[in-house]
Amino acid sequence: QVQLVESGGGSVQAGGSLRLSCAASGRTFSRWAMGWFRQAPGKEREFVAVVTWTGGSTSYTDSVKGRFIISRDNAKKTLYLQMNSLKPEDTGVYFCAAAMGTLRLDSQLTYNYWGQGTQVTVSA
Repeated sequence: QVQLVESGGGSVQAGGSLRLSCAASGRTFSRWAMGWFRQAPGKEREFVAVVTWTGGSTSYTDSVKGRFIISRDNAKKTLYLQMNSLKPEDTGVYFCAAAMGTLRLDSQLTYNYWGQGTQVTVSA
């Protein structure tokens, strides 16, 4: 069983930065691929970024490449998302998720556990 709790959301002006954290409980955090998804108002939840269990490989959706950085600290059982140069279209609820699988890590269906989400609002 893995429990995930996000924090670090808030309101920021365009061009600003936020750092999201996701604290995990459970004995096997280091064995899970960890991802970030987001859901804008009236839209479906979408993939943002993922990091493999070793932290050695990351992947991002095109719209955040060069602006967001995903990382993890397995000793602290914590996942991070550093978000820079934020844009209004980055607004949404951000969810962290844990996946035991190693394929299709950009798909929600791959993930076994989800956090409750943290709100990010970027104003123009």
